[in-house]
Amino acid sequence: MTIHAPIKPVRKARIGLYSVGLHAYWEQFPGLRERLIEYGKFIETKMSQWAEVYNYGLVDTEAEGRKAGEWLNANNVDLAFCHVATYSTSSTVLPIHQACKAPVVFLNLQPTDRIDYDRSTTGEWLAHCGACPVPEFANVFNRARIPFRVVNGMLGLDYTPAISLTNEITHRSPEAVKAWREIEEWIRAAAVPRTLRHSRFGFLGNTYSGMLDMYSDFTMIQAQTGLHVEVLEMCDLDRLLKDVTPAEVKEKLEEVNGMFRISGDSPSDPIARKPTDEQLDWSCRVAAAQERLVREYDLDALSYYYHGAPGGEYEKLQGGFIVGHSLLTAKGIPCSGEGDLKTALAMKISDILGTGGSFCEIVVVDYVDGTILLGHDGPFHAAISEGKPVLRGMGLYHGKQGTGVSVEAKVKTGPITTLNVTQTGDGKLKLIVSEAESTDGPIMRIGNTQTPVKFRMHPDEYMARWFAEAPTHHCAMSIGHNGSLFAKVGELMQLKYVTIDEVVPKARF
Repeated sequence: MTIHAPIKPVRKARIGLYSVGLHAYWEQFPGLRERLIEYGKFIETKMSQWAEVYNYGLVDTEAEGRKAGEWLNANNVDLAFCHVATYSTSSTVLPIHQACKAPVVFLNLQPTDRIDYDRSTTGEWLAHCGACPVPEFANVFNRARIPFRVVNGMLGLDYTPAISLTNEITHRSPEAVKAWREIEEWIRAAAVPRTLRHSRFGFLGNTYSGMLDMYSDFTMIQAQTGLHVEVLEMCDLDRLLKDVTPAEVKEKLEEVNGMFRISGDSPSDPIARKPTDEQLDWSCRVAAAQERLVREYDLDALSYYYHGAPGGEYEKLQGGFIVGHSLLTAKGIPCSGEGDLKTALAMKISDILGTGGSFCEIVVVDYVDGTILLGHDGPFHAAISEGKPVLRGMGLYHGKQGTGVSVEAKVKTGPITTLNVTQTGDGKLKLIVSEAESTDGPIMRIGNTQTPVKFRMHPDEYMARWFAEAPTHHCAMSIGHNGSLFAKVGELMQLKYVTIDEVVPKARF
């Protein structure tokens, strides 16, 4: 399957890092300071594969802490990691985060799984006692009303420093693997608010009339996410359509043939047929205009819907939307139908994290297989498809005006996570997360996307829990089990989040 390069790359998070220690130790224990700095450099190098890392180095006095806080501010970091390298007083650390308001995560990463009790010296022990001051930090930060998180585990070196008296090769240990998976999630999650603060979401047309759950306040969206909403008109797209050249149409047709399989007639549904040459040509012409729109208005995502008067030019124009919006979604510009801006946000979050994000809703329950089919008659994220998506010509779009070409596909079999962005009664955005499995069960051949999903409980229980959270009726489907990743996004964006199968709610930032 052809996977397209993104039109606009995701912004990397700016990560702050520093190590802490006690200044009095350096004269007492020669080599300890240099050893801890070496650990910090290792952490910096490993983090750099996911982010831009700003490593201040070692902080060992409260005066140095003030300098570090200002330095982190100057570098506009999204998240700050405190490497608790050895014991340090809390008075050293607190000034850093009184100056720098970025969220803080303490790294309690022990270099070895077990010290050599017979040979260990005080200096050797101090290189491994990072856990010692963490409760002190936790107490002080709680009293200072500064939220924090802690990652516990092992450092994960693939060598042993010459100064060490014990084995420090721990990169394959479960404690190191788990710790670094959590660190990676924090860093990837931090890219979401940074990217959104620089994003422009197009809103083309209007919201489907009567779908009251999807109506939202553009100011509220921008205030809580930092993204800008650019209101677009159908005449903007129509203007660009008039300038599309035959060469652009040909190029889009090549893209379509590379990404999709062109269907024959549906064996079951008379309104789902093989697309005609005219339908494909029109979809490709509209797709070229849609990409022009994205580039002209510098868009990062698009929410759209237009009903159109029967027989009008705009009715015909919107009839060609689905193919082009699927192509854009594959290029990192998520497109949500029916004017659902909140689900465009869910799709964009998923896309920033590299987990897909396909537009869907409940289609039907299969009580025999114990699954719920999720899908929609709209754009599909081809990068997470089980095989090539199918294009079908539609004699009508159910519940909408016009005819055109639609996508029939399912998400690849394996672990998935749905992300729903809803709005509460007090105007706050809320994330609703559900981990599940995509199965290889059957789907209908009606020109819609559909994926059979087995949640971790009976379909009725799952629906009862999901409905009780008052979701928007659409959601984004991502591949992989991303519950802890989405939860970190919620914390960093200061949004309420709920995990449907979470028995005991986690503490929040």
